Amino acid sequence: MDPLDAGTLRDHGCIAILRANNAEHFPAVTRTLVDSGIHIIEFSLTTRGALTAVQELAGTLPAHVQLGAGTVTTVAEAKAAADAGARFLVTPAVSVPVIEYAGTVPLPIVVGAFTPTEILTAWTSGATAIKIFPAALGGPVYLRSLRDPFPEIPLVPTGGVDLSAASAYIAAGATALGMGSPLLGSAPEGGSLAELSARARQLRSALSAVQ
Repeated sequence: MDPLDAGTLRDHGCIAILRANNAEHFPAVTRTLVDSGIHIIEFSLTTRGALTAVQELAGTLPAHVQLGAGTVTTVAEAKAAADAGARFLVTPAVSVPVIEYAGTVPLPIVVGAFTPTEILTAWTSGATAIKIFPAALGGPVYLRSLRDPFPEIPLVPTGGVDLSAASAYIAAGATALGMGSPLLGSAPEGGSLAELSARARQLRSALSAVQ
């Protein structure tokens, strides 16, 4: 199985972000995403039972599927995620201790940042990629402006990225997209899996057209 890196992110084009009150529906949502062509999936640690779900699913998914832990803010959370079998970590902000811990495991880590200073700090500390968050504040125009000083850093805009804007973000230089509720809808809370599958296939089609 390939580790999560810039090439894997670029090839897949999307990290699906699951967040809910509890993780009861995460297994069914995950399998629907995988069947619909979305193969990098993040379980937010703000969800009760997220790491238990990671642990239960980790050995049952195809080898090419990357299942990781998101909203990681402390080294203790990062260690718990690694112990549960997460294949990557995602943070909402720059935490150098968490980045350094990920490097010792080692685990790929996508680090949340917004300003050029935050981006450079995260990258030079060992981030695998940078989650531009919240992306909706600047949109594709802001992302494109970041590409000039940071042409080699993998950028993953996240937060308010709608399906209709997916192509624009990729065209602006996104390595991949972080997609939460615009993609998942109410599925993580028990909503329609058929509608989720339709959105996932729509996204895959849009990404394939510009990759």
